[in-house]
Amino acid sequence: MEHLINSKVRNIEISGIRQFFNRVAKVPDAVQLTLGQPDFHTPHHIKEAAKLAIDENRTGYTKNAGEEELLKAAAHFMESKYNLSYDWNSEIITTAGASQAIDIAMRTILEEGSEVIIPAPVYPAYAPIVSLCGGTPVFVDTTESDFVITSEQIEANLTAKTKAVILPYPSNPTGAVLTYSQAEKLASFLAGKELFVISDEIYSELNYGQEHISIASFPHMKEKTIVINGVSKSHSMTGWRIGFALAPAYIVKHMLKVHQYNITCASSVSQRAALEALKNGAEDPLYMKQEYRKRRDFVISRLKDMGMKVNEPSGAFYVFPSVSESGLSSFEFAVRLLEEEKLAVVPGNAFSSYGEGYIRLSYAYRMEELEEALNRLEQFWKKVQRR
Repeated sequence: MEHLINSKVRNIEISGIRQFFNRVAKVPDAVQLTLGQPDFHTPHHIKEAAKLAIDENRTGYTKNAGEEELLKAAAHFMESKYNLSYDWNSEIITTAGASQAIDIAMRTILEEGSEVIIPAPVYPAYAPIVSLCGGTPVFVDTTESDFVITSEQIEANLTAKTKAVILPYPSNPTGAVLTYSQAEKLASFLAGKELFVISDEIYSELNYGQEHISIASFPHMKEKTIVINGVSKSHSMTGWRIGFALAPAYIVKHMLKVHQYNITCASSVSQRAALEALKNGAEDPLYMKQEYRKRRDFVISRLKDMGMKVNEPSGAFYVFPSVSESGLSSFEFAVRLLEEEKLAVVPGNAFSSYGEGYIRLSYAYRMEELEEALNRLEQFWKKVQRR
């Protein structure tokens, strides 16, 4: 009876990241650089806050949008960090991670036939949600613009059906960020267009040069932008599943309806943990960021020494080197690397067809693991590199 399943669901696939992660389980002793999972434990004070919440029996439903204290803390965090002012009572929803925030944003603004412009290579979760909403993902090749979408590229892909543009910066899988001048130019262009912007800023605390800049902070952009953020990457809380959707009240009031019928509310215990993270954990991301920077510098240095072409990432914790000189497809490269050297990476085509010719390495792993991984990659690169 599988033919009775919703055709939109049947036509999407499991994430290529997860597909390859599952393949690794069958290879004993494989070194793993596939998942964007911080290797740091959730800070102790945050875990203690969650334990206290359980002891105080804070285990029931909260308001649909989240606990008042947490919403106020999120509003304060966004204003103090990124100069973004949101009314905690009408412009913020606490979600089950950034992923659910993306889902309810899409389901609120998209209709059958809507088109969404997505810079590629890109995190693989956006396009399936667009498709499930009856929309069409429109991928834009950013491999020639340092993996950052430009206003010219957006303009070239605008149609009467364009409903939204996704800005996923800092980027998974490339680590690209928006500089001030790039963000300013995009904002100047988008401000006059009748479309929404979904700005996925979940890696905002992991910028290694400039401070993070939100597109919503520019004139006339907040009223059309849905900002996605959360504590998963900043405070190593991926499993706690707390994110935030921030947008003007006229959007949030409709998103809240979708959210309510979707999950009712985010986990009450996780909300108390997130409150502790935002109120008393401002310093928590700093140590992690310092360590990620060291790892990034090490990985980039090794890749360049091998002769691999790679853009230095300015954010997140990924590198996206080219493997085109091997003559292998991204998938063939990743499979052979796993089988011959027991090193697991993600083939670039998991991030759309524009990721072909690349692989993604996550450096959210201990330095010892990275050293061994780069040794194995070097051995393989020597074998397959065309000279």
